[in-house]
Formats: sequence, C-alpha cells, structure tokens
Amino acid sequence: MKIRTAKGFTLIELLIVVAIIGIIAAIAVPGLLRARMSGNEASAIGSVRAINSSNATYASSCAGGGYATSLVALALAPSGGTSFISPDLGADPTVKSGYTVAAAGGLGATTITLAAATCNVAATPALSDYHATATPVTVGGTGQRSFASGSRGTIYFLNTGLLIAPGMATASVLQ
Repeated sequence: MKIRTAKGFTLIELLIVVAIIGIIAAIAVPGLLRARMSGNEASAIGSVRAINSSNATYASSCAGGGYATSLVALALAPSGGTSFISPDLGADPTVKSGYTVAAAGGLGATTITLAAATCNVAATPALSDYHATATPVTVGGTGQRSFASGSRGTIYFLNTGLLIAPGMATASVLQ
C-alpha cells in the first residue's frame, strides 16, 4: 500500500495570503499617493524657481531690465545663443508633473522694452513685472497647493490649490 504525501498549498492557505497582501496594499497605497503629490509639488516649486532664474537672466542680458511675460518668450533663443529656460517649460501654459505652469504680466506692469527690441525678438514686450504660476491639474490628486512668484523672486503658495492672482494678496510666503 502506498502512502500519499500532500504537496502544495490548500485553498484556505492561499486565501489567507491573498487577504494579507490586500491589507498591506490598503495601508501602503495612500502613503504612495501622498509621496507622489509631494514630489509633484517639489517639481512645481522647481519650475517656478526656474522661471525666476531665467527671467532674471533675460532681464539683465536681453531686455534692458524688462521681464518676459510668457514662457514662449523665455524659450526663444537669441541669435547665436541658447534658450533662457529648459525645453520642458517652453510652451505657455505647459503641464509638468501634474501641474499647469504659466507666466503672464504682473499686476500694474509697464512696458520696459518693446518686443522687437529684445535680443530674441520675442512676441511680447518686456514688462516691469511678471507673474509665474503653478497650479495642480487635479486638486487633491496631482497636488494640493498652488504656487506663484513675481520679479521679487519670492515664492507664494495657497493650500486650496486655486490659481494665485497677481499681487499675491491671498497667498502665504513659502519658507
């Protein structure tokens, strides 16, 4: 008579393993989503800082002290030179890492240099102030906070994720 040996797992053992994996996944997924939103917010802050830096370079070397009021103007390279901003921010507005990034003229900005007189012959004149913004594509999904900056270089934020208006009256300074 042969003795039969049991090899493998029973159905109950497999169901218990699947249940444990499901519980671990339910605990881990919200943390991963928060980490993703945090990464998107860090990218948005970096994009606003990049606009500040490129606009400072544009103003000092290309536009007689005036600032570009669009990302397209910053992406346009002067004759024999390179673009003032990276290609991933070359459209206005542009979506990057779950945020819509845009630039416009600042509150009460005046014309400093006409478009045709800038070194890259931009489509828009160089103004005395600009307003750069980064707002989440989906508030609570791709990001929670919105960010903005102007010619002073200070970055502001709103916890609601709404667009920050020029003048930054409703926003807080990012530390």
